[in-house]
Amino acid sequence: MSTLTQPDSVVVNDLPLTTQITEEIAPGFILNDVDRQIVKIRPMATPLDQISRSGRARSTRTIEVKYYAVDLKDAVTELAADIAANSMRVVDGQVSCSVTMKNARIFSQTDTFMIVDTRSTPSGEDMVFYVTEVSGDKVSAILINARVSDGTFAHAAIKAGAKVVRMARAAAELDVQSPQYQALPRSKNNNCQIFKIQVEESTLHRLAPNQAGWTFSDQEEIAVSDMRMGMERSFLFGSRAKIHDLEKDQDIYLTGGVWNQTDKTFAYRKDELTSDTLVRLCSKVFTGQNGSPVKVLFAGSGLVDALSSLDYTKTISAERTVAKWGLELREIRSTYGAIYLVHSEMFDQCGHADDGMVVDPNYITKYVHTPFTVEKLDLRQSGQRNTDAVVLTEISCLVLRYPNAHCRIVCEE
Repeated sequence: MSTLTQPDSVVVNDLPLTTQITEEIAPGFILNDVDRQIVKIRPMATPLDQISRSGRARSTRTIEVKYYAVDLKDAVTELAADIAANSMRVVDGQVSCSVTMKNARIFSQTDTFMIVDTRSTPSGEDMVFYVTEVSGDKVSAILINARVSDGTFAHAAIKAGAKVVRMARAAAELDVQSPQYQALPRSKNNNCQIFKIQVEESTLHRLAPNQAGWTFSDQEEIAVSDMRMGMERSFLFGSRAKIHDLEKDQDIYLTGGVWNQTDKTFAYRKDELTSDTLVRLCSKVFTGQNGSPVKVLFAGSGLVDALSSLDYTKTISAERTVAKWGLELREIRSTYGAIYLVHSEMFDQCGHADDGMVVDPNYITKYVHTPFTVEKLDLRQSGQRNTDAVVLTEISCLVLRYPNAHCRIVCEE
């Protein structure tokens, strides 16, 4: 055999291209095909794993994955203390005040904000302020839509808990710079779990790029299905941990599921689920750093039954079935956005039949230490058993990049 190496390829001369030659020259080339074919095996049984394989995975060299999850700065906070009536002072014709915020960190100099439902200006507008300084939980600001009369400004008291909305920054004409945008990502960790399953008397050695059909044997297909369903349960509800197996004297890494990676939760009562509840759910899912306009709801059978029995309206409709990621999805469309509903058997099995989870597919990342690989074992030659075997392995985990773009749905008893 002779080969010719070019910048982007290796050319094989004098011999037909075989599996052995492919593995020698381009290790892993055929195995990538294995990973792509995984999605053809019972996709509806493992919808989360299915979607994660359809996206772009990130490679990692370590079992313990450190990643950063960041959300946009909050747009809304509340007053932490009352603003007494007529307490704002007039300085050089401008109305100034210092207000105490529950979350003053979302503000910086040159920001503007509005206090909702104040209605104390002559035109009936809500009060809008320009931020001059932020110190601790105190925000110093200028009221921009006040009408000063005889050097005074009269206004009603504003109670603690009033809603405050952060608005756009306002720069001066000669400003070149502005305060930096402060949205620090939070460092999080997850473990790539080593998923394995062994199949004996395999026919995987017949798989090659030039074969038509690219089918697995029945035994292998069952094994891969079982492996994926176990991975699906771990990806959903797994608990991140590192334990030490005393018998093996080795560390075992377990991956954390996406269920516990978001703090955003929508609670409902099953006997009170109506189309109005669904509107509130869509509002919760698609507002507040909402991410994409299309999301996927993995639901247990109880939640699916409850959603299927609803009388939908012009505002909320569920008439279309969508084929995407190799899945059959029911589209629930609202004015907020579209939710693709899919029944997840794993929710039933894991005690969450009446619960569900809305996932933004654009903000879920799969970290892969070792992609789905197939290793052939010659147990006959090693003297263990008179069989051949293959071991299927993947080392991976799933993480939510923007936690508030996803939402748990929990049924309250």
